[in-house]
Amino acid sequence: MDSQASIQAPHSESGDDAMRPVLEAQDIARVLTRIAHEIVERAKGADDVVLLGIPTRGVYLARRLAAKLEEITGTKIPVGSLDITMYRDDLRLKPARAIGRTEIPGDDIDGRLVVLVDDVLFSGRTIRAALDALGAIGRPRAVQLAVLVDRGHRELPIRADYVGKNLPTSLRETVKVQLQEEDGRDAVLLGQRTPQAAGQ
Repeated sequence: MDSQASIQAPHSESGDDAMRPVLEAQDIARVLTRIAHEIVERAKGADDVVLLGIPTRGVYLARRLAAKLEEITGTKIPVGSLDITMYRDDLRLKPARAIGRTEIPGDDIDGRLVVLVDDVLFSGRTIRAALDALGAIGRPRAVQLAVLVDRGHRELPIRADYVGKNLPTSLRETVKVQLQEEDGRDAVLLGQRTPQAAGQ
């Protein structure tokens, strides 16, 4: 998830009961199917596509997209993860955090079409870090971005190529993505930030 989303809209800032669902499980499944079809259409197939999820929930979404793409094309799509911890621009502002795993499927990403996958696009700083991390690994033919939710409020000139839902929000609101693999359910929730979170 976008680094600013985690600062201004942390998962713990409000109870789920105070949040309203904007996407349910069936909605998430439907938009992932649509995104998969859009990837195939824009890439004219998926022969050189590599999906890299940004931990944590971006990895689960990338795996789901890979399964959808395989259903559509009949081809197994390489899928992995891209840890951005050491490329974040807020390292000096936050306590030390554990470094996650970067898993590059297949031989490498050189000359491939890499689709970065994340759950929420907010300020754009997480994606900037992901591009830096990707550049240290190889030289893809092109890089695209797929996100489940785009909530606006960009701070950098970054946009997603594939968006599950454009969700206009205020900075007083928080967006929480829940996925079965991590949270036991699929949902996108929208709620108000608590006074405690607003002071962080």
